Amino acid sequence: MATNRSAEESGDGSTAPVVDLGKARSARASADASGTGSDSGIDSGSGAESGDGSGPVWVDSPDAGSGNGLADRLRGAKRREVLPAWARSQSEFASAARWLAGHVGHTTAYHAVRLPWYGLRLTAQAPAGAAKFVGGALRWVADREGDPLRAAAARRENVTEYMTLSRQRDRRVRWRTLVSVVSTFVGIGSALALYVLAPAWLLALAGASVTLAMGWLGAPADAPIVHRAVETGKAPKLTSDIVLRALGALGIPAINQAQSKGGDGFKFTAPIARDGRGWRAEGDLPYGVTVTDVIDRRDKLASGLRRPLGCVWPEAVTEEHTGRLVLWVGDQDMSKARQPVWPLAKTGTVDLFKPVEFGTDPRGRWVEITLMYIAAVIGAIPRMGKTFLLRLLLLIAALDPRAELHTYDLKGTGDLDPVGNAVAHRHRAGDEDEDIEYALADLRELREELRRRTKAIRSLPRDICPESKVTSELASKASLGLHPIVIGVDECQVWFEHPDHGKEIEEICTDLVKRGPATGIVLLLATQRPDAKALPTGISANASARFCLKVMGQLENDMVLGTSAYKRGVRATMFSWADKGIHYFVGEGADARIVRSTFIDAPAAEAIAARARTARQSAGTLTGYALGQDHDTAPAGPGFDLLADIAAVVTADEPKLWSETVVARLAELRPEVYGEWGGEQLTAALKPYGVKTGQVWGTTESGKGANRRGIKRSDITAAIAERDGNADAA
Repeated sequence: MATNRSAEESGDGSTAPVVDLGKARSARASADASGTGSDSGIDSGSGAESGDGSGPVWVDSPDAGSGNGLADRLRGAKRREVLPAWARSQSEFASAARWLAGHVGHTTAYHAVRLPWYGLRLTAQAPAGAAKFVGGALRWVADREGDPLRAAAARRENVTEYMTLSRQRDRRVRWRTLVSVVSTFVGIGSALALYVLAPAWLLALAGASVTLAMGWLGAPADAPIVHRAVETGKAPKLTSDIVLRALGALGIPAINQAQSKGGDGFKFTAPIARDGRGWRAEGDLPYGVTVTDVIDRRDKLASGLRRPLGCVWPEAVTEEHTGRLVLWVGDQDMSKARQPVWPLAKTGTVDLFKPVEFGTDPRGRWVEITLMYIAAVIGAIPRMGKTFLLRLLLLIAALDPRAELHTYDLKGTGDLDPVGNAVAHRHRAGDEDEDIEYALADLRELREELRRRTKAIRSLPRDICPESKVTSELASKASLGLHPIVIGVDECQVWFEHPDHGKEIEEICTDLVKRGPATGIVLLLATQRPDAKALPTGISANASARFCLKVMGQLENDMVLGTSAYKRGVRATMFSWADKGIHYFVGEGADARIVRSTFIDAPAAEAIAARARTARQSAGTLTGYALGQDHDTAPAGPGFDLLADIAAVVTADEPKLWSETVVARLAELRPEVYGEWGGEQLTAALKPYGVKTGQVWGTTESGKGANRRGIKRSDITAAIAERDGNADAA
């Protein structure tokens, strides 16, 4: 009987019990047959009877898969879209239709212009084509194609084969001669009948057709008559073989081992299909291989696919496991592909509470952003398009006539001037001490405005403000003063690293980032040095929208895109120097996406800003710097005192008065100064003096009471007293 030791001898010389394998197998078989083996989970041949649980445990139940039937798999299955994305999107469908119409129209016009030349060439080549036709017909009748076979049989002196081929030739020649003679007589007869009976236009058409056909037949092989109207790209069709070849060239051991054993090393989960302007392949990598491993070798992947680096974009599927890879291979380098015209480039306005297109993804589809309820961070190394992206976002904000813009170009080159000069309420370009002090004063006002807004929102009825945040409807009510405020800062590290005011600026910006979005205040910060000093963690951690163009390392990548973004495969380090304007975008409730922002140069930016200014002038919302008023500029102009003028038109028996009434009286007092003013201009002009407008109860012309934005006369007199240093004047 075969036996085996279940344990080695112990150190004291004793030996463990010897197990009879035959009995153990029999006991296990009987236990399995009775159904107790899998339930108890203990090998009855080794300690089962003693119940000490020392035997092996059965971890795979025989019916473990019973709960994963067809119905369960169907319920958990992911249904594919009936229609492709471009067919469901009205804008993409219209874009595709426009492209098709343009393509067909161009091809038609191209060949229509060249038709006379085509006709001349075909006519000139018609004799050669006729000779070629006759010669080909004679060779066919004489069975010239069989000559090499008969010659080979003769050389081998194979009499039987030669005679068989000769008899076959004789039969072919007789039959083909008969066909040729009959065809010739029928053709000549038809031609004579046509000549006698057919009208002139039909004769001309037949003659032209025969001539062109002979000319086409006589065309040299190396000089075609008709050339392509559109030169198609050289991008090859993406196939499974190409994908597997490229993945095998990455040098990932698990993939190489699978392929060396006859496997693929990649399991396709969907057919390779066209997706926008490229091909899309999706599948599972081998166990233990992540999408990050592939992204790290993107340059090698592009080499394996024989495509430019800007065409190859491996991505992770975040809702699946980390080994699910989506490989998108474009027909053309993303940085060089033609981008659709921005819908707002020529016409249109914006509602900042609704999504607006600002860039395209690698497939050429528009990507949208909603600027309200966010704080945003833009990071990149120099010369990658960071400032252009910030200016684009500010242009979007400018196209909402309600929005109040505060723009700061701390680089000092004037890149934000097209927006600032045209529509900004506050604007500075430079990093001199006076520029920092100007910005600090503005930030202090914005902090006070934030506090006022929180109180105003809290005081609104629930049916008007159910979610305790600014909405588009509330922003449109000028009396509430809850219009959008957008602050754009380029090279924000200059603020936060300032030796005297950096700490206070950081404090205020952190407050604006945390509480501002709900009150309608948006802060957009851009920096070329995204580290903890240039971009304080209290700000970067609370920014809900992030734009990361090319950066050089993991630290900078995660400072902009969020902690562990680099480990998750979201790596802006993979962008090349040529990928200007291309960035990772995190926001809009979606995972990180690769986006190419719309390119708007300085002249185009000035034109868009001019449109925005015109819209604001019509709406009466042009204020501050763009209107010629600033912190260091008297709001009423040289020689006039705004506070004194208000005190003159608001009598002592009027403790409170609506802003619209005050403005109307000021316009009567000095029409050349206040003639075009509105309530918003009055509010902005009073801010430097510390005078705030608020809700004031008054009576309309019809005698009805109403609550509107207004001022208190006591605030005006107190401001005059503080300015003049005479407390008794109050």
